[in-house]
Amino acid sequence: MLLVSVAAVRLSLRSGLPSLLLYLGIGVAIGEAGLGIEFHSAELTQVLGYTALVLILAEGGLTTSWHDIRRSIAPAALLSTLGVLVSVAIVGLAAHLVLPISWSVAFLVGAVLASTDAAAVFSVLRRVPLPRRLSGVLEAESGFNDAPVVILVLALAAQASPGHSGHEVWWQLLLIAMAELAGGAAAGLLIGYAGGHLMRRIGSSSSGLFSIGVVSLTVLAYAAGSLAHASGFLAAYLSALVLGNMRLPHRAAVHGFAQGLGWLAQIGLFVMLGLLVSPAKLATHIVPAILIGLVLLLVARPLSVIVSLTPFRVPWRDQAFLSWAGLRGGVPVVLATVPHTAGTPNVEWLFDLVFVLVVIFTLVQGPTLPWVARRLGVTDAERALDLEVESTPLNEIGADVLEVTVGPTSRLNGVEVFELRLPSGANVTMIVRGGEAFVPTLRTALRHGDQMLIVATAESRLAAEKRVRQVSLKGRLAGWNT
Repeated sequence: MLLVSVAAVRLSLRSGLPSLLLYLGIGVAIGEAGLGIEFHSAELTQVLGYTALVLILAEGGLTTSWHDIRRSIAPAALLSTLGVLVSVAIVGLAAHLVLPISWSVAFLVGAVLASTDAAAVFSVLRRVPLPRRLSGVLEAESGFNDAPVVILVLALAAQASPGHSGHEVWWQLLLIAMAELAGGAAAGLLIGYAGGHLMRRIGSSSSGLFSIGVVSLTVLAYAAGSLAHASGFLAAYLSALVLGNMRLPHRAAVHGFAQGLGWLAQIGLFVMLGLLVSPAKLATHIVPAILIGLVLLLVARPLSVIVSLTPFRVPWRDQAFLSWAGLRGGVPVVLATVPHTAGTPNVEWLFDLVFVLVVIFTLVQGPTLPWVARRLGVTDAERALDLEVESTPLNEIGADVLEVTVGPTSRLNGVEVFELRLPSGANVTMIVRGGEAFVPTLRTALRHGDQMLIVATAESRLAAEKRVRQVSLKGRLAGWNT
């Protein structure tokens, strides 16, 4: 199954389809309607689903640059809280009108569908050349919003269950949720910071052992948050974010190990969800799923984006793209098992409904994201991308490698290497032109389509990237008039 899933990634890259759909298909193919493997445990699905989500969040945090998302933290936090509430209210209203269910169950449907999926966002959006203001919001939102959504789903599932006292009012639930989020954030930041300094002291010379220790800290943060009745998911993501930006040794090895675990978690999660579904039951949910999904995509998500991001004066083009890029994936499907395990009556249909909705709208949104980004004019072809370099000396001296592509409208065209005036500690080491690589001289002129490799020390990396961006926008004289 792992070999088939690894091979499926190549098909995913060629077709533009998120890999989660292929893994779901594999699970369905070997399930009760295919090879006949029987799997019906919602409890085990929830436990393993939470485990996979912790590893996926850890991978996302460890590989996310704080510099890329720091300006997006406030908008993403508001989108993950206020935006979630707006989405739950609108989707809950639609579910109540479309389905013969009570208001409490309708809002439960809205809560299950409220979370964007970290695995889908990290895998799809990193193939789209987005400016940092957009990729930062989407990555931070997908890392943040699992925590409040899980709290909300658990609270609504408990309220809809028989025997619930129902004495809590909305402001009490809000205070409880805020306390759990604050506790999870504190646990994650503390364990990430303290654990990172500890790993520097006791870190093994073996990059493999060091990588295991770093990832173990993120799992420890989840456990500590959960045991303290706080948000373990937020703790896991924030601890990974802190660890990933502490300039620890063996950075490339840690990233590679975390990404491998992230892929393994995605494969296991989505194949398991495909196994759990009963294809014969899905047909009756297609129409309701499409109707509720259209409300989610065209009304709830745009309104949540407008309400959350307008105070930050985010341009309407950016808001339009963020509205379309609210990808759902495995998280809503896993959360659809929570009401069943919590004892909520008459919600057996929820898993099938959410499964159908996620598949249909992932097919619509995933492949069209690059096209939507180009049509809205929000791509950034000149954005420098970090490369994962498996060279131990680079880790030891604290160096970074940047890849810069000279786009068709960039004013880098015709600029000679010495005219870049890169800061001390940064240098152009290679240019790839027409599929052939060569080492440039100071008099080598750049051309449209060139791929330029820049090696920079950790201290000069940001200044080098800023300088290249200035020349790309204003030409070789950039900086002389300031």
